[in-house]
Amino acid sequence: MTALPNFAIQDRLQFLLNQLQLDDAPAGGAVVVYHNGNCIAQAATGLARPELPWQPDTLSLNFSAGKGILATLVHVLVSNGILEYDAPISDYWSEFDANGKAKITLREVLSHQANLFAITSLEIDASSMLDWSLMTSKVAAMSPAIPEPMPSSQTPYVSAYSALVYGWVLGGLIEAATHQPFQEVLKTYLTEPLGISESCYFGVPSAKVDIVAKLPKDFVTDDAALAPTKKRRKPVLKAESLETLATFEKLPSYPCWQELAVKNGIASEDKPLNTAQISQLYFNQSKLNLKNYKAALIPNGAGIDYYAPDALQAVMPAVNGVASAKALAIIYAMLASGGNWQGKTLIDSAAFTKLATPQVDGQDAVMPTNMAWRLGYHRLFQVCNPKGKLGFGHMGYNGASAWCDPERNLSFAFVHNFDVTMLTDIRQFALAEAVIAMVDEAL
Repeated sequence: MTALPNFAIQDRLQFLLNQLQLDDAPAGGAVVVYHNGNCIAQAATGLARPELPWQPDTLSLNFSAGKGILATLVHVLVSNGILEYDAPISDYWSEFDANGKAKITLREVLSHQANLFAITSLEIDASSMLDWSLMTSKVAAMSPAIPEPMPSSQTPYVSAYSALVYGWVLGGLIEAATHQPFQEVLKTYLTEPLGISESCYFGVPSAKVDIVAKLPKDFVTDDAALAPTKKRRKPVLKAESLETLATFEKLPSYPCWQELAVKNGIASEDKPLNTAQISQLYFNQSKLNLKNYKAALIPNGAGIDYYAPDALQAVMPAVNGVASAKALAIIYAMLASGGNWQGKTLIDSAAFTKLATPQVDGQDAVMPTNMAWRLGYHRLFQVCNPKGKLGFGHMGYNGASAWCDPERNLSFAFVHNFDVTMLTDIRQFALAEAVIAMVDEAL
């Protein structure tokens, strides 16, 4: 099969990304799209650092979008006979046997059914999180935790998203099974075979820390003497300008969003949709269990700036994945092709069938929606196209996103330095809906 003609999609994608800069200049980002193993479009806008324009190969902190990289490495190891989905983790990592975890399997961890989500159960501080050996020993000794039930609902949770703990569990397992350092395993089995070893990291080399995209509010703090001393604030949902609301109305997915929002009682026909209303089509905030969310994402007394140099150089595989849009798109292009890349099979057909099969169907205890967890990936978040139920990927805390759709042999990656979260921004959804529609139109 050949790739789609890229001229129309390329130009349209660049125009759309420029529009989605909204009021947040000089912040920006990059998007890369692959079809049938070929790059059909890539776009970039804004600045990654002062005087450093965004490019498809710009390194970016993508938070939990890195979980997709970690899961993909696991599947390559399964294909190589090093790991098994249904074997207890303690079979490989004897220390993990502690405190009721002896029978927890790799499948349960990958599908967030192991109840190992509560980072608050660990006695740690910010410096602890930067210490790989300490953190793997702590998660090996931790106990599972039952999520708090939703007070207004009798429906049981089917999964509990392990936002932070997940990375040390899988990283510790990988080291125990291979008897090699985690970063070396990542390079040997995944990033070198894909040709992305210089653009995909857990633990950025010191020589590259100064080229990782940063938040524009930190552009003036390159001089240590000017560095802020106050605790970093969390991004919040801000009121949209009239220009932003007008931009939303011009987006290709807006008619679909408006129809669904009116149909579901989220909005009325006579007023433009805002970010919160559009976001509600993808995440139902009323189902956010704040206790579980905080337990999974906010360590006790461990406020950490993930953009700080020491955090970028640490190994925290669930939360500090650093990669370019192009590197992420290549990983998912391999997955979109069933585990094959440029004549090489990284993931065999048996493992691919298992990794792409939904493991749960129902409300997650941490995320305010049905995540439809596969083995290490959630469902493709799109509401405007009937196809795509087989798509999967992973987003990050900041709304970075990478996914594939095997039905279309399509992969997508979006990374950025907008100061937003996945619950307070709609860019990843607008881009995904547009790319899928453009590809379907071209087929």
